[in-house]
Amino acid sequence: MRFSGSTALVTGAAGGIGEAIVTQLRAEGARVAVAARDVSGIEAEAHLPGDLLDPAYADGLAQAARDALGGLDILVNNAGVITRGPVTEASDADWSRSVGVNVEAPFRICRSAIPLMAETGGGAIVNVSSCWGGKAPGPNHALYCMTKAALSSLTQCMGIDHAHQGIRVNAVCPNEVNTPMLRSGFAKRGFDPDTAVSELGRTVPAGRIAEPEDIADVVLFLASDAARYMCGTLVEVNGGKPVS
Repeated sequence: MRFSGSTALVTGAAGGIGEAIVTQLRAEGARVAVAARDVSGIEAEAHLPGDLLDPAYADGLAQAARDALGGLDILVNNAGVITRGPVTEASDADWSRSVGVNVEAPFRICRSAIPLMAETGGGAIVNVSSCWGGKAPGPNHALYCMTKAALSSLTQCMGIDHAHQGIRVNAVCPNEVNTPMLRSGFAKRGFDPDTAVSELGRTVPAGRIAEPEDIADVVLFLASDAARYMCGTLVEVNGGKPVS
């Protein structure tokens, strides 16, 4: 029960990695507030539905979580969107959505959460970045890689700037993960998701792509006291497969 008595806010909690993070945090004693557009099917102590593209919603999430839970010890910025293709195929809407969800929302939530955590002696922030962009550039994902690079850089800067306040800011950088987002992407491109996931797994030295729980385990480690001396670190979780 590493998180007994702790309080946490998790964005993008409605599926895949977010759902696994929430489940594991609660199993280890944390009281959790969940944020997503639709939180109706998520078991948690507090439900904070809304659209992260709404600045007022993003600005108010940390305070709303603290009000609902009686504190805020952990923040996991997990929400993210993927826009595929080169920059020449990206629309203005793609740009706004990618930057808004992947960069601006974590910025706004961290900006409001950090002072709240500082008031109570510290806390842990874990951002979900990516191997793609967050650690290395990749092909045909120009906007996605750009936004994850920004999130990784923001994480490193905040890790330096706020360590003296007892606030640890780190990021996990997954490669491919078997999530509804990944599967729906395959389906939209005309591929059978099960076949595509299996074939993709054969490109990974570990023999499979990650499951959401593989990433959640690392998120919980970074949120825990076991990572007490880690600040501004980008932890790559890739099964041995680099971005290519």
